[in-house]
Amino acid sequence: MKGFEGAVDAGAKTVAVFTAASESFNKKNTNATIAESLERFKPMMAAAKAKGIRVRGYVSCVAGCPYEGKVDPQKVAQVSKALLDMGCYEISLGDTIGVGTPASVKAVIEAVKEVVPLPQIAVHFHDTYGQALANTITALQMGVNVVDCAVAGLGGCPYAKGATGNVATEDVLYMLHGMGIETGVDMNQVLDAGAFISAKLGRPTVSRAAKALRPQPLACL
Repeated sequence: MKGFEGAVDAGAKTVAVFTAASESFNKKNTNATIAESLERFKPMMAAAKAKGIRVRGYVSCVAGCPYEGKVDPQKVAQVSKALLDMGCYEISLGDTIGVGTPASVKAVIEAVKEVVPLPQIAVHFHDTYGQALANTITALQMGVNVVDCAVAGLGGCPYAKGATGNVATEDVLYMLHGMGIETGVDMNQVLDAGAFISAKLGRPTVSRAAKALRPQPLACL
């Protein structure tokens, strides 16, 4: 509740809760079972409803777990429905360690859409194995129209060896704009933001679109 109260004090109109489709991952990540984490959300959900604040639900490890391996899509659906029933306006399905492929993503969405309306499903792909854009296309073709992404491909997962950041916003935008899909997002402003944060962090962007659109000059030796 402290985090929620701090967000409210800061003027937040939307907050998020997250659990996982894997018991082992959830215990490592939140020190609680899936059932215990859902129980913890109840006071916050009630407070958010009373204040008119929307709550987004996240489900981690929908395509695989670093401890349990493959995750049953029906388990993902079960957890997603629990979050929806608690009052979450949208459920974001997270491939936390980036092991998903179009086939496994399709299976997950097919299971979840049976219990959560498609307009309330979002996707969240990490790009560990270079599958994030392919997985995004799969989700879009199935009717999902909300995609989480991160400028410069920031992010990661400390519990997954080799896990990289979220799919880069620049790469998703380049793909969508090339498909004629209107996003309402200005690519140049996103490129500026990516360059700014990458410089602040002292690390190069991992976005391929950003590297192509804003190539850095080669250093002279």
